[in-house]
Amino acid sequence: MANLLKIDNIEKYYGSRSGLTKAINNISFEVSKGEFVAIMGSSGSGKTTLLNCISTIDRVTSGHIYMNGVDITKLKGNDLNKFRREELGFIFQDFNLLDTLTAYENIALALSIQDKGYKEIDRLVKDTAKKLGISHILNKYPYQMSGGEKQRVASARAIITEPKLILADEPTGALDSKSSKMLLDSFNYLNDEFDATILMVTHDAFTASYAKRVIFIKDGKIFNEIIRGDKSRKEFFDEIIDVVTLLGGDLNDAL
Repeated sequence: MANLLKIDNIEKYYGSRSGLTKAINNISFEVSKGEFVAIMGSSGSGKTTLLNCISTIDRVTSGHIYMNGVDITKLKGNDLNKFRREELGFIFQDFNLLDTLTAYENIALALSIQDKGYKEIDRLVKDTAKKLGISHILNKYPYQMSGGEKQRVASARAIITEPKLILADEPTGALDSKSSKMLLDSFNYLNDEFDATILMVTHDAFTASYAKRVIFIKDGKIFNEIIRGDKSRKEFFDEIIDVVTLLGGDLNDAL
């Protein structure tokens, strides 16, 4: 598979010289096009900071991040805005839907910003909603939806512009077990059927077991990495738990 994302010796510091915190400590890895990768770590491990740097929400202190060979750590102004708008899709734990817009309007918003025509927007919204099983709620407002429905609407909004990389930050954190499974099944569908590249941060072993590869972060460094390969999801889950145990994390936080 072609390389899509390359993280090259990045570091991230917070604070002043008198009290520096090293959130990311010389991390390097690559993600190929069409991969579904999970990043696991306990609270404070640096996993969310890593995702924020990849998303350009935060700036690295040193090192480089490349998307399709372009060093995104050097992007500024309109080039940076264009990159975020056209090449990244975001899925957040708290959904980030606009309460005054219907599901249809929330999903269509990203296309409106790109100046797509009405007919094309209508076709794309309806096609994407069908893929994620939310056609029946397109006219509902967020307050009328379940948590799982909100997250699938957020997922539809993230993928409708066909971004090169989907970034998911604890996407199941606010969902019950049934809704979590439905969302993760949707991720697998997008990854398997549409070759979507997904990078997902989670502290939850069940959620991580849906990925094809898991990178474990501890104290701002890569601690371990495992690949699912031909293993069943249950076998991969058990392997994830074994690594979490080695990490010294609380298993209750991983389940």
